[in-house]
Amino acid sequence: MPYREDLLLRLYHMNNFITKLNKDLSSQLQDIDLEEPDLIRKAQKSIRCTKDALTQLRALTIQHTFYNEAEEILFFKKTKPELFSKLIYFVKILNIESRKPIGSSEIQVGYLQGELEKLTFFFNNHLDFYQYYRMNFTYFDDKYFVRGKEDLNLYQDTMMAYVDPDFSTNHDYMVSEIIANDRLKVFLNTEIEAITTKTAYLHSSTK
Repeated sequence: MPYREDLLLRLYHMNNFITKLNKDLSSQLQDIDLEEPDLIRKAQKSIRCTKDALTQLRALTIQHTFYNEAEEILFFKKTKPELFSKLIYFVKILNIESRKPIGSSEIQVGYLQGELEKLTFFFNNHLDFYQYYRMNFTYFDDKYFVRGKEDLNLYQDTMMAYVDPDFSTNHDYMVSEIIANDRLKVFLNTEIEAITTKTAYLHSSTK
């Protein structure tokens, strides 16, 4: 089989594998969400199945030869972060819930608001790349999302490109964290609203 046709066939199989992997993971996470009411245990179970999916994706990626640079950029800018962001999100949920103070509603709301402030600090600290990503710019994609093409003149957001160069680029982790933080912001605001609503109800019922 000609080399080009072989690469296209590999791409077809990889895309099918990734589609199934994401579908299976979404199903597992949905089951956990429905069956496990405790947030800490829910996060722990979600971390385990997400790590397993990420391990499978890594094994496939190492064996795969990308058809061209554009395919590699798409993978590390979109495909991997969509999965990796789930792991980051659940780890953050686990850490937040494990450290949540036992106390009044004011104490708990203050704690969660502090976590929201950390997200604001992250976005402000990485504003240039955040805008680059949100505006769908592409002029640095070959440096941000291609393995082995890190530019030391650009900001280095993680050591992953050096620790695991076969499965990491200079900025795919940051994209994953942006996606995870977007989701985490929704979670934190929902938790704050639930606490304040419950507190308001209790105050009104005692009058």
